[in-house]
Amino acid sequence: MSNTDVSTAHAPRILTRAEHEVSRKNISPAALRVLYGLKEAGFQAHLVGGGVRDLLLGGEPKDFDVATNATPAELRTVFRQCRLIGRRFVIAHVRYGDEIIEVTTFRGKGDALDIDREVEADGRILRDNVFGSMEEDALRRDFTINALYYNIDDFSVVDYVGGLDDLNARQLRLIGDPETRYREDPVRMLRAARFAGKLGFAIAPETEAPIERLANLLDGIPPARLFDDLLKLFLFGHAERSFDQLLRLKLFEHLFPQVELSEANLALIRAALRSTDERVGLGKPVTPAFVFAAILWSVYRQRLGTETDDSAIDAAADNVFLRASRRVAIPRRFSVVARDIWWMQQRMIVKSAARAKRVMRHPKFRAGFDFLLLRAGLNPALQPLARLWEQLQGAPAASDTSFAQASGEDVAAKPRPRNRRRRGPRPVVPGAGEAVAE
Repeated sequence: MSNTDVSTAHAPRILTRAEHEVSRKNISPAALRVLYGLKEAGFQAHLVGGGVRDLLLGGEPKDFDVATNATPAELRTVFRQCRLIGRRFVIAHVRYGDEIIEVTTFRGKGDALDIDREVEADGRILRDNVFGSMEEDALRRDFTINALYYNIDDFSVVDYVGGLDDLNARQLRLIGDPETRYREDPVRMLRAARFAGKLGFAIAPETEAPIERLANLLDGIPPARLFDDLLKLFLFGHAERSFDQLLRLKLFEHLFPQVELSEANLALIRAALRSTDERVGLGKPVTPAFVFAAILWSVYRQRLGTETDDSAIDAAADNVFLRASRRVAIPRRFSVVARDIWWMQQRMIVKSAARAKRVMRHPKFRAGFDFLLLRAGLNPALQPLARLWEQLQGAPAASDTSFAQASGEDVAAKPRPRNRRRRGPRPVVPGAGEAVAE
């Protein structure tokens, strides 16, 4: 099969159990229960997509998807704990414990007359629930490396579109005509950036060629869907590499058009994404609020100007997130945390140890402090303040003078107030026989 002709399925390439390294011991128990449940009910059952890809690469998949010839209605009869979701594509979620396995019915080719398929004039697919065979399903998937099937019947790996060759070549290639596929679903451009960043794969020239020209199609994608895809880009351990791909492919400006791509702004965003990747690698929790605080920081600072009072801070943050939400729908539970992180940057410029202790009691102090450390790593003028906050957390004995110095004030230039001696005798409370304490 050529590297560019993937518009039709060919005779499948099949790797027997002895020819690949995919093992059931590396597949989650929930996914195996779904696979065997379908098999016992008389349906075809295949692990498909990223799970198969990552297992073949020797990795540990984050989740497992299953493809079958059972219709959504039939899936509900097989699995009691099945929930059907989606309008654009009907998907079954089968829950076992805390794990949800996504199950899809094989997609068919369909045509313009199918009532279960709705396509806009520009080619974007709005709804597609035409079912078909496994071969047709392979052609409906996005990239060749995501169209590999693990057959639970004989434990073989099935490839209709050259995905195994692309996996060995570490190449990302769309199935079918790239422009047509991007017009069907512009989010595939973001997926190209994500997989290239995550896997370190090169994007095939014919797959990459239309992206810059078609990037504006992302402007018509619902903001909530863009938010979901940004989480996949930035919260799974490959955020910095994915960000570099977004910049290289000129996709980032269609997600956050208000962010100026200056050297200073890019440095802060990269630092935040690098920190997020490190936390993921260590198994520590991460939040999209921290990432969005870094991405939108420069916009917030420009909007705030020199104002420092709470009302100005609230107004600036409101304006930033209102504008950002027109492109990416950032839920309030995350925007509120990002606002607290910004608010902390102002409140950490304190002049007394007592005030500092009050700031440290804020629930989002640690996130605000981590953000200050990021900024201090790029701005030497902030390093004294960052060091002082580190010292206070380790041994809370900083003086008011040291806080003023770290805040940039010339304490020595200010004369210390002198206690003025009281003139005349101390006042005495009539009849009390003793002086009033000062």
